[in-house]
Amino acid sequence: MISFGPVPSRRLGSSLGINNIKPKTCSYSCVYCQLGRTTTLTSKRVEFYDPNYLVEDVKKRIKITENAGVRIDFLTFVSDGEPTLDINLGKEINDLRETGYKVAVITNSSLLWMDGVRTDLMEADWVSLKIDTVAESIWRKMDRPFPSIDMNRMLESEIEFSREFRGTLTTETMLVKGLNDDPSDAHTTARFISRIDPEIAYISTPTRPPAETWVTPPDESVVNEVYQIFSTALRRVEYLTGFEGTDFSAGKDIRSGILGITAVHPMREDSLRDLLVSYGASWKLVEDLIHEGSLREVEYGGRKYYLRRFSV
Repeated sequence: MISFGPVPSRRLGSSLGINNIKPKTCSYSCVYCQLGRTTTLTSKRVEFYDPNYLVEDVKKRIKITENAGVRIDFLTFVSDGEPTLDINLGKEINDLRETGYKVAVITNSSLLWMDGVRTDLMEADWVSLKIDTVAESIWRKMDRPFPSIDMNRMLESEIEFSREFRGTLTTETMLVKGLNDDPSDAHTTARFISRIDPEIAYISTPTRPPAETWVTPPDESVVNEVYQIFSTALRRVEYLTGFEGTDFSAGKDIRSGILGITAVHPMREDSLRDLLVSYGASWKLVEDLIHEGSLREVEYGGRKYYLRRFSV
């Protein structure tokens, strides 16, 4: 499924998701990724779907959502991998802006050194750049990039992009205990982000089951310290804490809707139960999806989550 939701987003309100990348194709294999380890690690841009097919799929989802009376705040490229690996991204953004909705892209920034990627992202209304650290040793342990990606080149391209982009630019830094939560690293990262000067610098911690089971969020006192460090260097800092809420929409078909949402957004049990109730469906549907191998149940932080299971 290409389009899904809308889902509640801590940054974008009611976000209709666009999954423009085949499962787990990425330029990173982050230790905290909610979708598991990357199976196709690459930095090569290719076509994953015919762009006209993708745009039509999203337009159909928009129509279903509008007919259901559900609000859409953004059309968001947030995928099973890195969305800028899609060589048709710029055309897709342009075509979708004709719907009248704003378009957002959440990227790990690793390919911004490519002229084509920067050109494509210039078409978006809202862009989030991942900046977990500017220390190369930590970056390689934490984000596990495609080997040929040059960190210094990537960082310079982020600054270059920030000077040219006319939409809303934000950054996001994921804090992982024992990796990038040291105050000295936070100071260095914050100073670099200040050169980009985003409208908002988001700090987040793992709230969903990560790729590596040893990944845990830092203690609250450490998160607060990093937040204070960021706040002294940046004009606005927000901590993306906890839980987005339960206001999910699955579109017309509840079964395919659940699989579409959980492909990129693992759902907490209470969210999933609320969604089923709103469609008049029972928990047996979830049990059937688990039994057939389409969905899996995992526990993290004392809660149950449900994720799409892929055959790879």
